[in-house]
Order: sequence, then C-alpha cells, then structure tokens
Amino acid sequence: MTGIGVKPLASAAAADDGLRPVNLRTDLRPLADLIELVFADSMDSAGRTAIREMRYLSHLGYGLKLIARLNDLALGISLGFVYVLDGELVGNVSVYPAQYPRELGETWILANVAVHPDYRRRGLAGSLVEASLEMIRRRAGARVILQVNYDNIAAQRLYERHGFIYERAWRIWRRSGFMGSAAAPPGLPVAQSNGNEWAAELALAQSARPNRRGGIGWLKPVHRAAFYSPFWKRLTNLLSLNGAERLAIRDETGSAILASCWLERAMGFSSVRGWLFVSPQPQVDQRACAEAMLDYVVSRNERATIHFEHPLDDAIANDLFKRHGFKVERELWHMRHDL
Repeated sequence: MTGIGVKPLASAAAADDGLRPVNLRTDLRPLADLIELVFADSMDSAGRTAIREMRYLSHLGYGLKLIARLNDLALGISLGFVYVLDGELVGNVSVYPAQYPRELGETWILANVAVHPDYRRRGLAGSLVEASLEMIRRRAGARVILQVNYDNIAAQRLYERHGFIYERAWRIWRRSGFMGSAAAPPGLPVAQSNGNEWAAELALAQSARPNRRGGIGWLKPVHRAAFYSPFWKRLTNLLSLNGAERLAIRDETGSAILASCWLERAMGFSSVRGWLFVSPQPQVDQRACAEAMLDYVVSRNERATIHFEHPLDDAIANDLFKRHGFKVERELWHMRHDL
C-alpha cells in the first residue's frame, strides 16, 4: 500500500464490490482517510477542516440523516458515489448543488474525485464521474463545474473525455500579515462603492469577467443578485458584522467605474479574501487601476493575511501581486460541462 492503508468498511454487508451511492453511516471515516491521502499535497486549511468535520460526523450514527439536510459538507458527500473493491473503499466523488441564481440554470459541483494510488488505471475515476453526471442529468441539472490543479494533466484529460471544457486558469495569491506595508505613493483615488452604483459594477464585471470564462471567481458568477442589495439586505450585513466591502475607482467625471475590488473579512479581520477586476477597455490604464487598488488594500490590511483569487492570464495584475509581496499558493483550472 501507499501512505495510509485502505481500511475495510465497518459493515461487511455494506461492502459489496463495485460502484454505489455513499452511505453516510459507514463511509465517512474511510472517506476522510482516502481524501486526506489523495489530496495531501494540495489540501488547504479549509480542506483540513472538512476532514476533521467528516471524522466528527462519523460518530453521529443515525443522527446523520437529519444532519445531512442541514450541513453542506454532509449533503455533498451524501449525494456522491464510492467505489468498493475487496470490501475496501478505494474511490469517491462528491456532488454539491452550487446554489447559483435560478436564472442561470441549476448548477452542480463535482469535487473530491479520488482513487487510492494502489487502485488507479482501472477506470474507477471515470465510472465515478459518469455516475455523477448521470445523477445530475436525472435531476435536470444545467451544468457541472469543478476545480482541478493546473498541473494535474491526468485529471484534466479524464474530465475532457467526459465533456468538460476549460473556462479559465486561476491563481490563489497569499500575502502574510507579518510583512507589514510601506506607505503607498499617491495614485488613482479609491473609494467605497455605494449601493446606487450596482448597475455600473455589473456592467464592468460582465465585460471584465464574463461567466463563460469563470465569472468573478469560484462560485461567484456575474449576476444581478451579486450586485444589487436592497436596503434590508445591506442593513442585515451591517448588523451581522460580516466585513464585506466594495471598492471602486471611477473615471474623472465620476460616472463610470474603471475598477472594482471585493473584500470579505473573516471574524476578527485577521484574514481577508479579495477579488479585483478592471475594465478591459483600451482607454483604461489597467496597470494604474490595479496598482492603486492593491496599494489601498495592502496599506489598510497590513496585519491581516490577504488572499486574492485572480486569472492566471492577467500578466499586469500578476506582476503587481509579486511586487506587493504576494506568493502563489495554488494554481487551478476551472472547468465546466453543459448538460
């Protein structure tokens, strides 16, 4: 065996060889072991948290039936499939509803496609993917999306064979909160966006980050619902202290938005996640806009760890991320299959 050994399922009666739907009561613990083994080299803090949660949930027994309706992790696992050989769980795929706006069509996420190293090249991964796609078709899904490591060519070829196309490659940039920041030179003025500018922000996003190329980022499609917030929703966000912030750079007349930046702060503001998009119009100085935004964000969050999700093909912004002390944490392809 390689690394962690394959562990027998808790119940021999549930261990018939072949592909079957996940059984939460018996599969969670061996699933956690399998996913941890297969994705050990690329798992981030969120992934490690999910593994711990899976092991905790495995102790709930019959209570999982209720939990699966309320817990997103358990729901996604429960809708997936496993592959069993010789009574051992050696393959898995998880399937999650993406919770996209209804107008965009029912969208599903394919995740955790994993086969134990000792059981690869037997067609197990392809069977798991095909079973998931068939299940989603029966539920009248419109599309399936996934993320795959940029250098995982074998997995990309698997998804290509099942009809997935490449939307865009992305980088996850990270800047440590221990770096501090130097005083930024004066640049283009950055200001808070107001709720009345949502239509201009939407138009900017539609031109800079079209949905056919992955939208604003992972699970952030360009849609009116992401931009327009009625007063009651803005008030709820304020009272919940969720730390969301929208920044804008406007043209000289103040009538058009040249660049926008979304920030989401974790509780305590020790971690910030950002998405930056700049108008692709030729008359816009994209470097000046991106630099002004990054100067603003870094100088005002110098003690926080900052993550940005950004297209890998944006050479201007990627150069500026490096100049501001960001390091590449992950590189991913976003892929899509329209059903």
